[in-house]
Amino acid sequence: MAVRPRLMMISMAVAIAVSIPAGWAMWRLTSDGGFGDTVRDVEMSAPVDRVVLSEPGEYDQPVDASLRLPGVLVNPVPLPAIEMIDARELAVSSADLIGSPAVINIWFSTCPPCARELADFAEVHAEVGDRIRFVGVNPFDSTEVMQRFASERGVTYEQWRDPDNAFIDAVATLAFPRTLFVDAAGMVVADTGVLTAEELRDLIEELL
Repeated sequence: MAVRPRLMMISMAVAIAVSIPAGWAMWRLTSDGGFGDTVRDVEMSAPVDRVVLSEPGEYDQPVDASLRLPGVLVNPVPLPAIEMIDARELAVSSADLIGSPAVINIWFSTCPPCARELADFAEVHAEVGDRIRFVGVNPFDSTEVMQRFASERGVTYEQWRDPDNAFIDAVATLAFPRTLFVDAAGMVVADTGVLTAEELRDLIEELL
């Protein structure tokens, strides 16, 4: 009769032993400062501040504007130096971007949200391209397809190929499209998914 309680105690001990390292691993994934795992939670990070009443029953809560933006990194990380190929089939490196603010958009032609986003990026680039460097990084398309597809959507900024997936692996890309915002010192300060033109403008004005 004492066997069943003993088995239950052993099962509980095993479950606890398994859950502790699993929980530690999840904590590491969300706290180490690597790509994609130190993004500010817009809702939870907003500071609680005093309420300013403008009319009875209505109020505005002052909040740091940067906390409203998606993908802002709590701890910026260095942009890895990875060699790629430009549209002329010449070697280029992400390290070449250091020295001026940059927006790196990772995309490919058979990704529907990438296609929808490109026109917005072309629009914003036309507005701020004189002070912000835009670069498209394409891990899958040929040079011809990449150039034609981007051009059809109004894109005029430079496009790089990542044929060995070295760059997307270095920045741990799991979903597309993806955009990295890099400051002049070469630090990635924001890391986002799909963006509208307005969200792109807001991030550029706030961060770069």
